[in-house]
Amino acid sequence: MASTRMGEILSYSRLKMCPSTRGGIAPLALIALLVFAGGAAAEPCKLGRVAQLPVTMENRLPLVHAAINGKDALFVADSGAFFSTLTPAAAKQFNLPLQSVEGLLVEGVGGTTFAGMTTVKTFTIFGVDLPRIPFYVFGNDVGGGAVGLLGQNVFRIGDVDYDLANGMISLLRTHGDCKKTSLAYWANSAGVPYSQIDIDFASVERPHTMGNAFLNGKRIRVMFDTGAGSSLLSLDAARRAGVTPQSPGVESGGSSYGIGRHEVPTWVGHFASFRIGDEEIRNARLTFGDASMQDVDMLVGADFFLSHHVLVATSQHSLYFTYNGGPVFSLTTAPAPAPAATAATASATAAAPAPADTPAPADTPAPADAAAASQPQPQLDASGYARRGSASASRRDYARAIADLSRAVELDPAQADYFYERGSAYRSANRPDEALQDFTHAITLRPDHVPALMARAQLRLERHDPAANISPDLEAADRAAPKEAEVRLDLGDLYLRLRDYDAAAAEYNRWIDSHDRIDVQMPRARAARCWARVLIGRELEPALEDCNAAVKAGRGNSSILDSRGLVYLRLGKYDKAIRDYDAALALDPKIPWSLYGRGLARQHLGQSAAAEADIAAAKALSPKIAEEAASHGIVP
Repeated sequence: MASTRMGEILSYSRLKMCPSTRGGIAPLALIALLVFAGGAAAEPCKLGRVAQLPVTMENRLPLVHAAINGKDALFVADSGAFFSTLTPAAAKQFNLPLQSVEGLLVEGVGGTTFAGMTTVKTFTIFGVDLPRIPFYVFGNDVGGGAVGLLGQNVFRIGDVDYDLANGMISLLRTHGDCKKTSLAYWANSAGVPYSQIDIDFASVERPHTMGNAFLNGKRIRVMFDTGAGSSLLSLDAARRAGVTPQSPGVESGGSSYGIGRHEVPTWVGHFASFRIGDEEIRNARLTFGDASMQDVDMLVGADFFLSHHVLVATSQHSLYFTYNGGPVFSLTTAPAPAPAATAATASATAAAPAPADTPAPADTPAPADAAAASQPQPQLDASGYARRGSASASRRDYARAIADLSRAVELDPAQADYFYERGSAYRSANRPDEALQDFTHAITLRPDHVPALMARAQLRLERHDPAANISPDLEAADRAAPKEAEVRLDLGDLYLRLRDYDAAAAEYNRWIDSHDRIDVQMPRARAARCWARVLIGRELEPALEDCNAAVKAGRGNSSILDSRGLVYLRLGKYDKAIRDYDAALALDPKIPWSLYGRGLARQHLGQSAAAEADIAAAKALSPKIAEEAASHGIVP
């Protein structure tokens, strides 16, 4: 496909209209189960921890475990979601009945969509079984194997402490008179400065964490959204700051999606200054896109949360944060270790210019690493090292990730997840041999570990291993994964690359059958199934329907036009084949399949000279194109 999937979900969502259900939008029954008595106003301020959510970062998505009717379920901890949600595919997977809600629209970066509701008989989170918990049902697959979003109806229970760099989200509650007391407990105990900004009053209808920042000196409205893997500016906010898609140095960011059926085109540009609280980030490399965000100028995403310790103190209408070190937004390179601050280096550090995309020293609280150097370090268990390691991997700091995950493996060598996570870090660090060893060890410990099976198959495919070494992993993943799982698309793609077109079409069938027709990935899935079917040479009319659906959805790019051209060629509709091949080659003049297919179509129509020219051009680009086509029964 011409558009690229960025690997994160920009998941800001808000209720647009729900007149009949507003009374039901209340925090979970956790309030009744987790409350504790607050102190009298005259008592000194105390901050208590209500509950903790261990977090594993997967491609900058904060994943947390819960259970639906006793079955484990992964959720994205998403402060940008107004309420907790399940995808339609997940509702089918857990056999949850849907209730339609008239007039309920949900808005996200990809537009608006209708939503339904379901009730989970027993929802388990924080180690507590909660009866009859409602979820909205809408949206697209959310990534990371998650079945939905954990939203603000959970996080509004108390103040929320986001320490994603250490893999933990905590719910806090104040006692006594805390109106004028700093709640940045970790900074207070270490004696380091912190930033504090005002945030909007959170209501049931507008529960998001909203505040102000400054971009190139212009005030912008920001929402703190852990569900957005990368922070995202609106196109209008970027323009007000003097940056447009046509500005020098701006690059395409591909496309992304979130709530809604539309993909969002994005760009990446440099901004001279991003200031929030006492922190200024100079030469910030930010993504901006043509996203529907209403009164929000910027989603401050998981990249910011990974580079900061953040406490959302709803009780004070304040947000506290300290900087952890390394890049804030530009997570394309590994951050250098933050040096420990000493009296000898403090003045030199203050005088030195800040690297791009890091806070300017004069305005920046000391990095958490520096403050921690003189503090007793907590003793982590295996899961703590693993969570911290996954967070470092999300920040592209693979050396730290591998060190922490190796420690986790040492402490608990029976945990398959730790080997898988370390293998993923090795693979990202371009150490494929160690990655393969770790994926294999994870599968030995857990033969049904779908992520490890998929990762090993992908790695072996990249190493050009024989299909006999790869297919067993795909077959095992196929058996272990729910038929509604988002991994079905990836399985189809891998089978397609192995040239097992029947298996690829079967995987695409499973995904398509379990997902809504308006799912943002549906055109991509149908285009892929079209290609698998046309290469098989059977079900050509259904293949044409798939290709037509993809084109109608606005996916008329060169690859899908090339696919539909081949369908028409195999159906003997040579004029239509030539028309699609012409359109594909107008977009990309160097597609061997389009040149060869057009040449064959022209042969059938008696256009010998033009046919010979096309076939010669195709062979110049791909010398074995004729043999490849013949292997699929496509011959002159």
